[in-house]
Amino acid sequence: MIRAKMQRLGTFLAGMVIPNIAALIAWGLITALFIPRGWIPNEHLAKLVSPLIMYLLPVLIGFTGGRLVYGIRGGVVGALATMGVAVGSSVPMFIGAMTLGPLGGWVIKKVDQLLEARTPKSLEVLVANFSAGLVGLGLTLLAYTIAGPFMEALTLTLGGGAKRITQAGVLPLISLLIEPGKVLFVNNAINHGILAPLGIAEAKQAGKSIFFLLESNPGPGLGLLSAYWLVGKGEVKQSSPGAIIIHFLGGIHEIYFPYVLMNPPTILAMIAGGMSATATFVLMHAGLVATPAPGSIFAYIAMAPKGGLVPVLSGVLTGALASFLVALPIVSRFRSAADPAKDFAKAKQTVQAQQTQPATSAEKQ
Repeated sequence: MIRAKMQRLGTFLAGMVIPNIAALIAWGLITALFIPRGWIPNEHLAKLVSPLIMYLLPVLIGFTGGRLVYGIRGGVVGALATMGVAVGSSVPMFIGAMTLGPLGGWVIKKVDQLLEARTPKSLEVLVANFSAGLVGLGLTLLAYTIAGPFMEALTLTLGGGAKRITQAGVLPLISLLIEPGKVLFVNNAINHGILAPLGIAEAKQAGKSIFFLLESNPGPGLGLLSAYWLVGKGEVKQSSPGAIIIHFLGGIHEIYFPYVLMNPPTILAMIAGGMSATATFVLMHAGLVATPAPGSIFAYIAMAPKGGLVPVLSGVLTGALASFLVALPIVSRFRSAADPAKDFAKAKQTVQAQQTQPATSAEKQ
């Protein structure tokens, strides 16, 4: 039950962020290119960085969240509410956008339901416009005066806690949550709900963030699939090279989930790979300038800051090697299973079932 709720939450969060990935990438490239420490520093063009991250990106996400709840009307009211929280804060309001956007859609939906039976036919357009305008006004003012300062304090608190964890040297332990969470399909909730907002806030100040590297790292998956390719057998061995291309080059991490689900002890390899990679990232002060989407090696290269490519690639390779070495004996032992092909087919069906779960009414709209 809890896992199903987390999956639905993750799907909804991803539904707000993924349609706007292009805008995030554009901002990341502008940041990587034109800030003073960028590839081609340009003071004039660097002025785009702050307005994009402070206003455009949160409003886009807020609009998308409101639209998921109640179509275009929900999107417009959600965008208004998000603008209030963005202006009312001095830090990027991605957490605020993910909260106020859907809230705006939900409120105008309830207002429309309340007014529908009470509105004369000749006044429907007028009432619809004024009701949305008044709801948007109210939510914008509340977001600006109350939600903005609250969300700012929450964001700063989370960011400060994350920095303390990083400075204490225990950030690699987060892999104990991330790697099992990925194969249980709560990766979207972890990545888009927690890590991405923290990363964006940090990248605005420091020009890069390690939080973009934690969930999206393709290294551990590469190590696992390579182990299956080397010592697996049957369909599992034959499918591994194609899965490596889809995962490592295409960034579709879900492709390796069946390989873990059919052989659960391999989650130890994924955790080892994630912890080793994160330790390397911390040691070498690695970070990306924006969310790599999808999590492929090409996205990592594109989002690496000037002078920061070697630390990023070192962590990816370390994660792949650690995952491979831990997975090798586990996969080798699994070859003696009674029917690994049957287990693999069952695991693929499980993954497909999770990916094709019926959308909620909010998502359908």
